[in-house]
Amino acid sequence: MSAGLSSGGAVPDGIVDAHVHLWDTGAMRISWFAERLGLPRRVGPDDLARATATSPVPVRAAVAVQAADTEGEARWLAARAAGHGPLPGPVVLQYDTRPGGPAAWAGMAQPLLDDGVPVAGVRLAVPGGAADLSDVAGLDALCAGLAGTGRVLETLVRPEQLPAVAALADRHPALDVVVCHLGLGTGAPDGAWRAALADVAARPRVHAKLSGLHTAGPADAGRVALIARAAVDLLGPERLLFGSDWPMSARVAPYAEVVGRTARALPRLDDAAVSALWSGTAARLYGITG
Repeated sequence: MSAGLSSGGAVPDGIVDAHVHLWDTGAMRISWFAERLGLPRRVGPDDLARATATSPVPVRAAVAVQAADTEGEARWLAARAAGHGPLPGPVVLQYDTRPGGPAAWAGMAQPLLDDGVPVAGVRLAVPGGAADLSDVAGLDALCAGLAGTGRVLETLVRPEQLPAVAALADRHPALDVVVCHLGLGTGAPDGAWRAALADVAARPRVHAKLSGLHTAGPADAGRVALIARAAVDLLGPERLLFGSDWPMSARVAPYAEVVGRTARALPRLDDAAVSALWSGTAARLYGITG
């Protein structure tokens, strides 16, 4: 156990951070970026390395999730991931539909796949869409393509959409699904969210990221503990993945504090569960070795 972390928050010798972002607003357009958000205009691999170096235990890899949804940005991200050693590591690209026939199951990401760019998964980011995901064109083709190529489907959804994610998992039982931010986002961890998370957790190949939890200062520890313990109860630690959501999380706390707060929010876990949650499950799902 690392110094400064409670006994309930033991962490292993290394971390695989399942959720970080990189971008450069001078090189590409990020549709949601605004100065009022208080985020840097550019965050690259060197910035990520400096942030993770403060972690109480080493971060040995990180999954870089595309921040927006253009092919140019995707190629920029993939190039940074390929050229800077273990950090950031695997990339997950956004799903954005485009015409192109049956072969274009990955939408915007398809040209990169066709060019042999290593892509560990594709993210469906639709928290503002229909509750039943009926407005997502080509969704079943995407899932079939991911399952057939051994890649992960990530979902960024709101609680009301979790039953649709469960239905999707039922239709594609060979697909590994990872729900970002526990399907909660900035919502309240109420009974409706817990029931929806329990529903999706009944599908054995659905996983979730313990990410996006920290939205306020240390006084929010009780809320974060409630969320984390519900996730452990419903999914089990073997289907949970730590994600810092850096640099979004840096607006609330430095990287080391995000690690520490997450660790202290967790119930006491045995060594195997600790290893799975902090590194092993992410390494398996995203093909991280070494």
